[in-house]
Amino acid sequence: MTTTGSWCEKALRYQFSDEDLLTRALTHRSASASNNERLEFLGDAVLSTVIARAIYAAKPDAAEGALSRYRAELVRGDSLARIARALDVGSHLVMGSGEHRTGGHQRASVLANTLEALFGAILLDGGYAAAESAVLHVFAERLARLPSEDSLKDPKTRLQELLQARQMPPPFYELTGTTGADHKPRFEASCRIDALDITTHGSGRSRRRAEQGAALAALERMVAE
Repeated sequence: MTTTGSWCEKALRYQFSDEDLLTRALTHRSASASNNERLEFLGDAVLSTVIARAIYAAKPDAAEGALSRYRAELVRGDSLARIARALDVGSHLVMGSGEHRTGGHQRASVLANTLEALFGAILLDGGYAAAESAVLHVFAERLARLPSEDSLKDPKTRLQELLQARQMPPPFYELTGTTGADHKPRFEASCRIDALDITTHGSGRSRRRAEQGAALAALERMVAE
């Protein structure tokens, strides 16, 4: 087993039969035409299904809207990036030298996409049960401490209300960039609160999701401080 294979077995509790799939899952498009974008497509689908089923079981009294908000909170880009960082995914990425030199191996969108690609590779290598097991393993802690339904209110709304309660001006949102293929872009956005000298960042598959991620990060900063 390769070093990367050993890492994957420890991090995701899965041993690949075909390690070429693992290599492809960790290969950024800047490094090769044989990259992880198609695997990301599969991983996104299996991740959404597994998390939806887990939340459905964990919250038997929650309405459809609340279930959707729980799922969105768990699988948003920033959440996936944090998990990927905890698993040290960035150290195993295969990237073009220019992308690596500019910090691509720690970019939130890249890490989130790669984690999804890993789930997609496991689906192809070991089937749905194996992918489900890997997803549940890395999300175990988050699934065990799901927040209350009240806390699932839209992060931008919650931030706006909190700032209003403190008699502060509203935050300023800005689109800071886009990455990914034309048919499946990922957006990067910032949230700036001048009165508190706070600037946070978020990413997502739409500008709205990116702004929501940045707003949530700002809320977390405000609570921490």
